[in-house]
Formats: sequence, C-alpha cells, structure tokens
Amino acid sequence: MHPMWWGAWGIGMMFMFLLFWALVVAGLLIGVRWLLGHRGEQQDSAMEILRQRYARGEINKEEFEAKKRDLAS
Repeated sequence: MHPMWWGAWGIGMMFMFLLFWALVVAGLLIGVRWLLGHRGEQQDSAMEILRQRYARGEINKEEFEAKKRDLAS
C-alpha cells in the first residue's frame, strides 16, 4: 500500500473522531437546554392554574398570595 493512503486514512479517521465528539457535546447541550426548558414550563403552568382559580373565585386573595409565594420558592 502506498504511504499516501495512510495519510488520507489518518485525516479521515481524525475527522470522524472530531465529528463524533462534536455530536456528543451538541447532544448533551441540547438535552440540558430541553430539560431546563421543561422545568420552567411546569412552573409557569402552575402559576397559570393558580391565576385561573383566583379569577374563577375558587380561592381568595390571601390564599392566592400564599400559594404564589410557595411557587416562587
């Protein structure tokens, strides 16, 4: 086999190695952002439900304020 082929294989393998790790890092970053985004949505939806209950008159202002403080902490 000609020595030139070894150089091409080496560059190709190095590229594949870098591509693999770039995909791993990108996947981790996307996963973390997805998890953090869903956690924020749950808090927002809880606050929205609380606001709806207060608007319908199911809870009074004192209960609303107490539950709002609970959700914020």
